[in-house]
Amino acid sequence: MKKIILAISLFNFFANYSFAQTETPKGWHLLSPSKDSFYGIDLAKAYQIAKQKNSKPVSVIVAVIDSGIDTLHEDLKKILWRNPKEIPGNGIDDDNNGYIDDVFGWNYLGSKDGRSVKKASDEKSRVYHRFKERFSAKDLDTNSFNQEDKYLYRAWLKSSNEIVVSTEEQTNVAYVEIALRTLKKNDAVIKEDMGKEEYTIDELEKYTPKTDIAKRAKMGFLSTMKIFGIEADVKNSTIIEEIGSYVDGKKAAIEAKDKAPIDYRAEYMKDDYNNIHDIGYGNGDVMGGTPMHGTHVSGIIAAQRNNGIGMDGVAENVQIMALRVVPDGDEYDKDIALAIFYAVDHGAKIINMSFGKSYSPEKKWIDSAVRYAAQKDVLILHAAGNDSKDIDVAENYPNPYYLYTNERAPNFMTIGASSDPKVSGSLAADFSNYGKQTVDVFAPGVKIYSTLPGGNNYGNLKGTSMATPVVSGIAALLRSYFPNLTAVQVKEAIEKSATVGTIEIETFKPGTTEPIALTELCRTGGFVNAANAVEYAAKMNIPTKKTPIKKAVNVSKKSSLKTMKTNQ
Repeated sequence: MKKIILAISLFNFFANYSFAQTETPKGWHLLSPSKDSFYGIDLAKAYQIAKQKNSKPVSVIVAVIDSGIDTLHEDLKKILWRNPKEIPGNGIDDDNNGYIDDVFGWNYLGSKDGRSVKKASDEKSRVYHRFKERFSAKDLDTNSFNQEDKYLYRAWLKSSNEIVVSTEEQTNVAYVEIALRTLKKNDAVIKEDMGKEEYTIDELEKYTPKTDIAKRAKMGFLSTMKIFGIEADVKNSTIIEEIGSYVDGKKAAIEAKDKAPIDYRAEYMKDDYNNIHDIGYGNGDVMGGTPMHGTHVSGIIAAQRNNGIGMDGVAENVQIMALRVVPDGDEYDKDIALAIFYAVDHGAKIINMSFGKSYSPEKKWIDSAVRYAAQKDVLILHAAGNDSKDIDVAENYPNPYYLYTNERAPNFMTIGASSDPKVSGSLAADFSNYGKQTVDVFAPGVKIYSTLPGGNNYGNLKGTSMATPVVSGIAALLRSYFPNLTAVQVKEAIEKSATVGTIEIETFKPGTTEPIALTELCRTGGFVNAANAVEYAAKMNIPTKKTPIKKAVNVSKKSSLKTMKTNQ
């Protein structure tokens, strides 16, 4: 998962990169294409229609499975979900769900003594070393493999081919590391000259240095920011941390073939990773030391609306449930699966998953969780990824396709990132993954203004990670004002009402300068429109009683996982 999308490649390193030429209004993604001339979601009109149809909307719980959330943020603290059956800080599992003091949700990357995992290796390295001894044996008999063995063997072969980092990429990392060292030196000079430890790029651009050395430091810092394509609202400390994490991760990947990754899990969580029923690990600290990404995502969905501060989220009448599974590195399948089960068991009707990876050795567990969510009428939304790849071909997990059957989960949406030609020069974001069969719809994901950690901080970020919560917000709006709609019907309303992106709207295939229509990049060929979705939902044949989609996995009173049987 990429928290900040860095324009880091040899090409971009020496490119003439600049910020958007047109001043982009904060919250452009909420605006109307017809009234405001921005390809936003037309949110104001959506609420006008919705409130005409229903004056008594219901509250909706949205689970944010992510890197953590700042629970003290001024625009989020009032909309956070709180476990009604848990007494904070008493060290007791009051509701007998297997989790102690899970007040706001759960941190699956935590230890019992209150610490949290911040870094993790990539899944490719974990797969390669985990199965190396088994699958590299000279007497290996692949003809005797069952379905699971074949799946894991294919993943290991793929990791064997991909684990060697190209010379070009190694050179690229070296350049970035040099740039980082220079960035840190310039940052130290700037902080001393400004007399404060933190500043945004925007603040630095407006600042007049007192000394010649500070002037040079300012110029050098801003030049690097333009090369990396970092938004102007991001703070210096966050920039340096994120670029440092990028370098550390890439250096670890370079060493991965000969050096097994550090097992932070064994040090912190101490769970039996191979046992999906071992659920007692982690802790209740949902901030976890890395809340930037999850805080930004949560604000997009449901930052308190019309309170006169900060910004407005897409949806009102929402409670955000925090589930931390995303480190600096790749997520663990077990944590993802358990987080989905937790969200469903505790009343979430929408699950936002703004992360992803190219390997999923325990996909069977995630499939079981997705099936369970489908049975319980829960909609899952997942980010398509930020590699400018066709994920009809390139593997991207989690995905809606069940193992071995290729059956598609009916309650699962994959979201690409759109923009506005005035913001970035193209309707499709240049970094967004796409797929005519796999990606369902596009949503605004460039220069998205939302909450950042620190209690009262805000800023712009970009990515399919930002596009996905836009759609989660629309889904929450629909489930609030039309509570009888099923998850599948909400999905239909969003997809069928999307605005088709024709070739007349300036659009380039992500990662290229090739003109293309959005119809070639996703199933619906469109980008979301909240007003259209509300109108569509209002006209649907709304059932009086919901019908389960599929037979559920076995569940117990204590937890759905205690008697879970994987559906292979």
